[in-house]
Amino acid sequence: MDLHQLWTIVSTPDNVPIVLLLFLVPFYTWYGMRQAFANDRLIAELEANPEMAKTHHRRTQPYKTGWTKEVHVWPYLLRIEFLAAIIVTVILMVWSITLNAPLEEPSNPTLTMNPSKAPWYFLGLQEMLVYFDPWMAGVVMPSLIIVGLMVIPYIDTNPLGNGYYTYKQRKFSILTFIFGFIVLWVSMIVIGTLIRGPGWMWFWPGTTWDHNRLIFEVNRDLPDIFGITTRVPKIIFGGIVVGLYMVAAAIGMHKLITKTAFNRKIYARMSVLQYVVMQVFLVVMLSLPVKILARLMFRIKYIWVTPWFNI
Repeated sequence: MDLHQLWTIVSTPDNVPIVLLLFLVPFYTWYGMRQAFANDRLIAELEANPEMAKTHHRRTQPYKTGWTKEVHVWPYLLRIEFLAAIIVTVILMVWSITLNAPLEEPSNPTLTMNPSKAPWYFLGLQEMLVYFDPWMAGVVMPSLIIVGLMVIPYIDTNPLGNGYYTYKQRKFSILTFIFGFIVLWVSMIVIGTLIRGPGWMWFWPGTTWDHNRLIFEVNRDLPDIFGITTRVPKIIFGGIVVGLYMVAAAIGMHKLITKTAFNRKIYARMSVLQYVVMQVFLVVMLSLPVKILARLMFRIKYIWVTPWFNI
């Protein structure tokens, strides 16, 4: 365990926000789910006793029931917001004084940093370049992420959970967000920050970064494993495999969506266009961990190889 190397990585001004992210994201995820479960308990109590709906917001009860006391905006809420603004300002001032800005010398076209890493908000895309074709990882996938975030309000037909946290009424949406953002996106940022070293090679935390290290790993395309080497058969074989994956993933997603009676009610509210768009984005999102596992476990570089694109 090279503690000096580990401290050098985590104490770099560029990496300090990522280290904080390791603690803040789990904390606020737990905090939000805690409030969601409290609201679920409150909703269950109100459904059991509808008369409570007229008076529950004026009563003071333990937090575990989800009830709260009526609080005025002035001065209680504004006082809390003002104190929060002061605390954040002090933190930013201390941060800016104690940590130097991550500025380097003027760029030199004859000298490239090793490892050469993008800013933290692009490290996820840089990690995707390991597993996907540059066109797919640099253009197609980011565009689908942006478009997917834009279409969420148009394909989400669940009318519940607006203005308050709830898990039971928004279970599918919450789990999808946790899988897409925390499990996939945040984990790729952490991998790019703490694990990728010289040559973009894999170094476990605490391992010394050896710039002379060489890894001889043979990456093969999936058709090559089955002895398919000519162009047209490779295109046909890859298309069949990708098509089978899309069908299997879509069926699995449909089973998951219609698993409970509540989800079936939401599914019945969706139009064909909404459902197809949702399935497309879910299947594409699921392809990311599938491709990562295929590369790391079986050394498969591409599954579908064509003269125009590679997947």
